[in-house]
Amino acid sequence: VQLQACGGGLVQAGGSLRLSCAVSGRTFSNYHMGWFRQAPGKEREFVAAINWSGGSTYYADSVKGRFTISRDNAKNTVYLQMNSLQPEDTAVYYCAARTLALSTRRAGVMGEYDYWGQGTQVTVSS
Repeated sequence: VQLQACGGGLVQAGGSLRLSCAVSGRTFSNYHMGWFRQAPGKEREFVAAINWSGGSTYYADSVKGRFTISRDNAKNTVYLQMNSLQPEDTAVYYCAARTLALSTRRAGVMGEYDYWGQGTQVTVSS
């Protein structure tokens, strides 16, 4: 399975970006998807996740109400719409795929994701 993330860039505080992650190699709808981020000098952290059908979503408290995860199984793509961006959202954003079921407790467990994309840089200026 290959994951290709794109859509990052430089944006001013308060602005918006939409990240995309295209998945190839296997049946996309077999996988639950997640977004993680890693800021300089910090550990990678969970941002959001979505189950295979798009019917269930999970968010880190820090992005709840500002970010929206969605997916289009016909296009083999998962999205992360990021609104009201703040400088603390600056990070490399990674998409990931898993087959293990999602839950509020397990969505952020990095070790349960089977495949990872290469990351896309998001920089928010103040």
